[in-house]
Amino acid sequence: MIKNIKWLLLVSLTLAACNNDDSDGTTEEVPVVAGSAVFTKYVALGDSFAAGYSDNALFKRGQEGAYTNILAQQFAAAGGGAFTTPFMNDNVGGLLFGGQPNPAFGVRLYFNGTGPVPVSGTPTTEVMAHLSGSFNNLGIPGAKSFHLVAAGYGNPAGLAIGASNPYFVRFASSPSTTVIADAVAQAPTFFSLFIGGNDVLAYATSGGVGKDQTGNVNPATYGSNDITDPTVFANVFSTLATTLTGTGAKGVVANLPYITTLPYFTTVPYNPLTAKSLGANNEAVGIATIKALNLQLYGPLKQALTAFDAGDRIALLSETGSNPVLIKDETLLNLSAQLTAAFTPTLGAQNAAFYGAVFGQARQAKATDIVILPTRNAIGVAPTAADSGVGFAPPAPLDKFGVTFPLQDKHVLIPTEIAEIKKATDAYNVTIEAVANEKGLAFVDTRAIMTQLSNGGYRFGNYTMSSTYVTGGAFSLDGIHPSARGYALIANIFIDAINVKYSSTLRHVDLGAYPIQYPSTL
Repeated sequence: MIKNIKWLLLVSLTLAACNNDDSDGTTEEVPVVAGSAVFTKYVALGDSFAAGYSDNALFKRGQEGAYTNILAQQFAAAGGGAFTTPFMNDNVGGLLFGGQPNPAFGVRLYFNGTGPVPVSGTPTTEVMAHLSGSFNNLGIPGAKSFHLVAAGYGNPAGLAIGASNPYFVRFASSPSTTVIADAVAQAPTFFSLFIGGNDVLAYATSGGVGKDQTGNVNPATYGSNDITDPTVFANVFSTLATTLTGTGAKGVVANLPYITTLPYFTTVPYNPLTAKSLGANNEAVGIATIKALNLQLYGPLKQALTAFDAGDRIALLSETGSNPVLIKDETLLNLSAQLTAAFTPTLGAQNAAFYGAVFGQARQAKATDIVILPTRNAIGVAPTAADSGVGFAPPAPLDKFGVTFPLQDKHVLIPTEIAEIKKATDAYNVTIEAVANEKGLAFVDTRAIMTQLSNGGYRFGNYTMSSTYVTGGAFSLDGIHPSARGYALIANIFIDAINVKYSSTLRHVDLGAYPIQYPSTL
């Protein structure tokens, strides 16, 4: 059975940086000028991208390579000042809460030749060891749009109930402050604002286990996995921009890519079940397994569903092709009672009731579904009482996720959930561009660059960077956050937008100088 999807380690995958610069081929040296922008005091607001989060953790080397830090370095040539960052203590990642590692904030990942694995070492960054001073980089991993205006988001007392953020707790100017207040207190002359991804991300990474809160304008009632109401986002984003520009600061804002185009959502196929995989690389065993599955499960199930005009939910497995995983679709008419009645004569009342409960909303996945990255480790694995959806661990042979037992809501995004994510993202992006136009801000189209990375890749020199997981170079091993080179690309497209808007002549950084992966030891 499938316990993992192994990654092919390409020769082109290297920890060493390539020595190809991201230039346009011109040789004339253009003086670096700020144009109408003033970079003396640059403050960055945002979420994990602004912070430099990578490989499933925040760590010092990653923070140094954040697009915000790269921008500050390029601003320096045009009059930019110091840019301070609330650095982590190490390159392990993770957080200590009262001296104890918190498993919710794990260490960073590295590629060991077979797949992503955690680095060795223990976190040394203590959340309660407060950092003094003010910080230009106000990127807060996990922050949603409305968190930037929420009083007490850096209050240690709120950690136990999830009302505050441990990363902001480390460096907030006071327990009662807001992120935007700490930004404005520094009297910025220039700012970057890239926020909103987390307003849909947790819903997406949870497989849609959450609620679309469109129509509910009270974020205090939201769950952690919910989609933010577009009106809430619009009000918050407008407030942020108005506050930042109110003292005369200029800035740059960025729209949002579709979250579902990130490697986290594009790597695991909907149809990974082949004779070879089902036979643990023994095709003959796999074919025999498929014959047995068709005879004992898929055939009878399809026959019963056909009687209830739902035969299209299940197809017999192919011995020669790639077969889809079995999933639960909560939008389907629940046929549990009908299946229970149909199977009772042959299975008995108790077993038939179990079949009805398990397969009442089951179907095979389609190309329009998204199997999220962690699910690759669940396919073929036995469900537990906690994650089976029926309250107990199912017995053999109905004990293999995706094969004889449906993957659950948390494993897969179905079309209705994908549509909710897209609709909210589109609404947020309308707001972001409208505010940019209203306030005279530089506007970065990250959705366009993500489309390019997903469709043919982004070329620089003799190399191409794409969104392909592990080998594409643009994204880190968590499948969501950029690699160091990916952050450098973001910095360059921000620079392009700033140059266009403010007639600046900021220079690109050399993408080849940034690695696509970090080694196990830094």
